[in-house]
Amino acid sequence: MALKLKPVAEQVIVITGASSGIGLATAMLAAHQGARVVMAARSRSTLEHVAAELVRDGFDAIAVEADVSVRDDMDRVARVAMERYGHVDTWVNNAGLSIFGRLDETPEEDAQRLFQVNFWGVVHGSLAALPLLKAHGGALINVGSEVSDASVPLQGMYSASKHAVKGFTDALRIELEADKAPVSVTLIQPTAVDTPFPEHAANYMDQAAKLPSPMIPAEKVAAAILEAAADPDREVKVGALSVINTTMFKLLPGLADRMAKKQMGRQQRNAPSHPHQGTLYAPGECGETAGFGNSNPADPDDAMRRNTRPSA
Repeated sequence: MALKLKPVAEQVIVITGASSGIGLATAMLAAHQGARVVMAARSRSTLEHVAAELVRDGFDAIAVEADVSVRDDMDRVARVAMERYGHVDTWVNNAGLSIFGRLDETPEEDAQRLFQVNFWGVVHGSLAALPLLKAHGGALINVGSEVSDASVPLQGMYSASKHAVKGFTDALRIELEADKAPVSVTLIQPTAVDTPFPEHAANYMDQAAKLPSPMIPAEKVAAAILEAAADPDREVKVGALSVINTTMFKLLPGLADRMAKKQMGRQQRNAPSHPHQGTLYAPGECGETAGFGNSNPADPDDAMRRNTRPSA
């Protein structure tokens, strides 16, 4: 029998990487749908500002400063959630970042840090969440990518980390099913999303980084995450290109490789850049859901997505 989950409005939801992009969009949407939200990220001032804004508007949210690469931090997020709400219904492992640059020009220290966040962050969050979810039943949702099944040049370490997230997620799902544990495990696989992802990434190209168009808004991924929180699914591909690209790499890998080569130029903006580590080692504190280089100030939807920046 399929696992029955609560409606989002009745849930306590933990979200990592909740200070920008998909995580922030998910936290805001969940709160507006009536969920009690635990927002976790390194960006303390941004989290506290967003949580305070939500509470002022009549919603229920708390902020917890935490680094997903540190297991003790994830255990602390779980403790805070339990102390405040008494249970957790959905845990979303969303925190992640990227490195733009050729693999042979990417510093090994940065590559290892990326895996600490993108892969080990999912492991740490999952292991912290499982005792809570097993206790009353719930959903574990890991945010992968279309490159969990495909690959993209100039973001090779990011692609590798998202492949690892899929492998871990699939194995964990099988083990939980074997134990008949009341926990659904979902992998979310978005296509390119309009978030501050390129600005937060480390960059070892000589041009500024960007994601290829077309991109989908973070709110579309947030909606898919919350749908999986209430109606479990094994994998959710978000955006038509996620379906197309993953299918191509499975059925026509040679052709997919040739098409992927064309993405190299489409990941660079015509603006010079210098090597930098982005937010690999320090929080960004941007408080934005949409990317800086792709927004339209005249678009009211963009303005709405940008109203979460903390005041100076």
